[in-house]
Amino acid sequence: MKTQHYKNHTRYYPFHHFVLTPLTLLFLGWTVYRLDLSTPESTSDSLYALLGAVILVLLPLLARIYALKLQNRQILNEMRWRYFQLLGKSFEEKENQLKLSQIIALRFASDRELPDLIELSIQKKLSPKEIKLQIKDWKGDYRRV
Repeated sequence: MKTQHYKNHTRYYPFHHFVLTPLTLLFLGWTVYRLDLSTPESTSDSLYALLGAVILVLLPLLARIYALKLQNRQILNEMRWRYFQLLGKSFEEKENQLKLSQIIALRFASDRELPDLIELSIQKKLSPKEIKLQIKDWKGDYRRV
């Protein structure tokens, strides 16, 4: 497995990103192109097909959103546990001063640099990108969605 770092940490799921999503969008476009509003019957059929195409586009997106929301909850719990293991105290005070996107970015920091990077993120209100760029010892996340 390739070592993960800032420049290669984004992940694509080929079936979702390059097959399913483009095909559903293509089908939606084709359905819109084929809309026939010339008669009441063809309008009804066209709108029915359009509704089906919209549903087909939304289903994989919804499944992806559910997976990402669950992953975010897991990352938050992991960060709470890591913080407690490292410092022996609750993460709640720091968690309330950080945005979820910052916490998600902080998960890539090694245990050695995590406490200081948390403080820096709070003090300077670093963006997730800025947090990731500060990380010197990248802790890869090879199991994410």
